[in-house]
Amino acid sequence: MSTSALPIDARTPQAAAPPNAMSMREVLRITTMRRLWYAQIVSNFGDFLALFAVIGVLTFKLHATAQQVTGVQISYQVPIAVLGILAGVFVDRWPLKRTLVSSDLIRGLLCMLLLISTQMWHFYLILAAISIVSSFFGPAQGVVIREAVPMHGLRSSNALMQQVMFIMRIIGPAAAGMLVASFGPNACYWLDSASFFASACFIGSLAIKRSATVHKHTAAEDKGAVAKIWHDMQEGFSFIIHHAALLFVILALATGMFIMGCFGPLIAIYVRDSIHAGNTIYGWASAMIGIGILTGINLLNTFGTKIRNTILVYTGLSGIAVGLVLLTAITHVWSTLLGDFLIGFSVAGIIIPAQTMIQQETPPQLMGRVGSTVMSVIFSAQILGLLLSGALAQVTSVRTVFAICAGMLVLLTLAGKLFMEPKSA
Repeated sequence: MSTSALPIDARTPQAAAPPNAMSMREVLRITTMRRLWYAQIVSNFGDFLALFAVIGVLTFKLHATAQQVTGVQISYQVPIAVLGILAGVFVDRWPLKRTLVSSDLIRGLLCMLLLISTQMWHFYLILAAISIVSSFFGPAQGVVIREAVPMHGLRSSNALMQQVMFIMRIIGPAAAGMLVASFGPNACYWLDSASFFASACFIGSLAIKRSATVHKHTAAEDKGAVAKIWHDMQEGFSFIIHHAALLFVILALATGMFIMGCFGPLIAIYVRDSIHAGNTIYGWASAMIGIGILTGINLLNTFGTKIRNTILVYTGLSGIAVGLVLLTAITHVWSTLLGDFLIGFSVAGIIIPAQTMIQQETPPQLMGRVGSTVMSVIFSAQILGLLLSGALAQVTSVRTVFAICAGMLVLLTLAGKLFMEPKSA
């Protein structure tokens, strides 16, 4: 058996015990990580302000249909899904600091175009342009974290970054609503633009260096730029496909995001038709997912440091399945809130360990390509979930869709055991 077929933990050297996992506080003592975290806070907060302001304008001013509002999300996700794999090739070659700072500056300028947008297609086009630039920023940020944080601190660093995103997802809509009501949507656009410039300042103050690697000349380089790019993309694909554990966690992330893509649009229909409740319960049901994710991230980072990443991924997949089965089998308010919380809690058990394993197992020279491929797969899964959720619900029912998703998760968990666990001799 090749070493790539073994679980991560089975390849840990036996001679020396691994150092204790770093806490979030210890990780934040690393200057690079701390300033990246600050940049993440301000830029994510601005992003959610602008996104919900755009949705508000489309809904109440331009009287958009449900499909047109969903198109806002799709217009942002499609470029990352399509260009993500290609972007990683350039991230692995470009200077990291210049890539991050220029991406922030360009996105800040693009946000200013929202101030003069009056037609629906204006918003779609601007959000798509921002997404194109973001497809370079995300993988570059992942490379910097891998370079700056020791291996035993990666789980805490990933938890910190994910925590920011989900906190902003919870408080963003309320903050955007108050700002739009008091000052209009332009206030949100200005703040989003300013947040990108602030992020650029935080990152610009860092001294970012990439690990030295030995360049190996290939025949593709003699055939021109296109052949060289294609060769680099193939190199990243080959590494993922031949690394069984890495392939599984990427599939686990994609499946989790597909489920969330299906789940998001359908939970409102479930609340209305299955438990016969209204907007208040729908609001609480949606919030419980975010609360569950935040709770899972913090408990995982506090009490889960001794648990293998592989076990956490299995548990996360199984927990989402249990939450979906609960929603399918019992149709009460309490079961809905509990099921949503359990799903969110379990999602944290996939995201953090999976990202940590990807960073630990990927060679530095391939981090951009692998990171961008993961990002592309995740966004593609979310888009597929958004597109299929309505169609599946029309053919069957919302509860049947939840049951189908639970079955997919069980099958993936069983497949993971075959992929990631060592075969007995």
